[in-house]
Amino acid sequence: MSVPHWEILRGSVRGPGKVRNQDWYDADDTADGTLVLAVADGHGSAVHSRSKEGARFAVDIFMRCAREFAARAGETPGNLRQLRHDACRRVPREVVRDWQEEVHRHLKDHPLAGVPRGDELLPYGTTLLGAVCVPGLLVAWQLGDGDLMLVEADGTISAPLAPSEPELGDETESLCSRQAWDLMRVHWAPVPDPGRLPRLLMLSTDGLSKSFAAQEGFVQFVREVSERLVAEGPEAIGEALPGWLARASTYSGDDTTVAAVWRRPDDPAPSEGGPQDRETEND
Repeated sequence: MSVPHWEILRGSVRGPGKVRNQDWYDADDTADGTLVLAVADGHGSAVHSRSKEGARFAVDIFMRCAREFAARAGETPGNLRQLRHDACRRVPREVVRDWQEEVHRHLKDHPLAGVPRGDELLPYGTTLLGAVCVPGLLVAWQLGDGDLMLVEADGTISAPLAPSEPELGDETESLCSRQAWDLMRVHWAPVPDPGRLPRLLMLSTDGLSKSFAAQEGFVQFVREVSERLVAEGPEAIGEALPGWLARASTYSGDDTTVAAVWRRPDDPAPSEGGPQDRETEND
């Protein structure tokens, strides 16, 4: 199986008037074709006074758990049933458990006064959005707001983890929520033909999508990024990205973060065949 070469694009800007950026992100690929990326958006309100730390913990823990999932996928590439169970059950529980343990370790070293017993996780509240791609498989997870956008090999744009109903106001699901693992949405997409992998996979905190008056504008932005990557190359787009994010943050008023990967057009073309077995679910 051919291994795609991914170009990584990433950046983050602080929202106007904010004291510090509450977002965190990371992205990494390896020579064997494994790709892992994540973004997190700390809630930032007074009750979530340590959400920047919570977002950093969330991304670091997801990256580790996703790499472990990728290693299991490499050891048993044909056992999709077990891998799907891991994706929908094991990974969400591992991420939430390890995040909670990291929060409690941080609290032990840095006590926080005035937090009621049982609410120790609240100050670290954060969303999480992450993806892992290994040869033959793409999986993504989401807890809370933010956006996963895919530009497929045929140019189709999709948002497979978008909630069925938009969240109201600034309330969102969070790693500090009760039984947070049950709130995590999962996108499961076996892709046996490397030519059918997405051309562009973009994770972003909601500061980006909220900068557009309507969803159609955000989709058009993703389409134009994909087209300009082909026309201008990833180096030019990487240089322009901080300016785009800064402009978006002036409209949304929020921290704005992107972690994205792009597959070059000269990578393997898709072979003839039907649609792949893709599924998105809450599990």
